[in-house]
Amino acid sequence: MAICRCPLSHLISLLLFLFPSETACRPSGRRPSKMQAFRIWDVNQKTFYLRNNQLVAGYLQGPNTKLEEKIDVVPVEPHTVLLGIHGGKLCLACVKAGDEIRLQLEEVNITDLSKTTEQNKRFTFIRSDSGPTTTFESVACRGWFLCTALEADQPVSLTNEPREAVRVTKFYFQQD
Repeated sequence: MAICRCPLSHLISLLLFLFPSETACRPSGRRPSKMQAFRIWDVNQKTFYLRNNQLVAGYLQGPNTKLEEKIDVVPVEPHTVLLGIHGGKLCLACVKAGDEIRLQLEEVNITDLSKTTEQNKRFTFIRSDSGPTTTFESVACRGWFLCTALEADQPVSLTNEPREAVRVTKFYFQQD
């Protein structure tokens, strides 16, 4: 009979590997809150910036490039994300008001949102990558996509006609 002369820490690691804790395997009901910053710009090269508390897309040059908003992203599930700005303190939300569906910024901490509540679906977007571009479809308002207008310095909004010639729904999305 052989006697193991390995350090106690190795034995504990082996036991934890062979008999994992049930609590470590049980989902907690909250998603990981790891936030990452991304640069976003549409296929016409318009970047996002904040003007009068509204997210707009335009051509920023020279000293104005410092106005560019980075998009804060927290993955919820594969291909679904929460989107925010200002360090995740303002979140993009799809809001229904009567027959109107619109994009608005809400003061909520992106890392405090839970994926399990129906109420938080308005902050969740399906991220679809196609080659070098990405689209974002609202989970709360299926068929509605994040978009920019063809004209510069117009609000970032939502459209249910992603192939419409007056809206841009394809974005370049690069980790900062």
